[in-house]
Amino acid sequence: MNWRSEHIWIELIRGSRKTSHFCWTCILFFGSLGFVVVGTSSYLGRNLIFIFPDQQIVFFPQGIVMSFYGIAGLFISTYLWCTISWNIGSGYDQFDRKEGIVSIFRWGFPGKNRRIFLHFFMRDIQSIRMEVKEEGLSSRRVIYMGIRGRGAIPLTRTDENWTPREMEQKAAELAYFLGVPIEIF
Repeated sequence: MNWRSEHIWIELIRGSRKTSHFCWTCILFFGSLGFVVVGTSSYLGRNLIFIFPDQQIVFFPQGIVMSFYGIAGLFISTYLWCTISWNIGSGYDQFDRKEGIVSIFRWGFPGKNRRIFLHFFMRDIQSIRMEVKEEGLSSRRVIYMGIRGRGAIPLTRTDENWTPREMEQKAAELAYFLGVPIEIF
């Protein structure tokens, strides 16, 4: 839910709690669990999974490799479950023309710097920058805010699949609201 008035623009940013992230994490978890069970069954010499007879997979080297990949996958899926539960990357962008302040807030990993909070004066904003990279099947479209003395700060995620028209429209609306030019990279 985004909110906009004549003087204030607040845009909520989705973090790691996306349906696609949840689906991929579940697939990785169950696949890794399957690898661990197959590796364990080859070590024990018993059928823990009835699809594969225990004689088909020898513990050395196939069982060891499957166990290793399964354990590594379980660690990665645990990391992904943590990023989903902590909602890493979520937050908001607030542009206040009345006060002349831009506030950017994002949630990070737990610890000392969990809350990432940046303040800028609107007069320090030089431009809104669009980066478009078409690399084979994947494309990268990111909107940045150029700040005097601080470089460019990304306002959008790299994994958002926008059409070029949607990206241009969002950048144009933001540039108009802030009263700055648009640059394309």
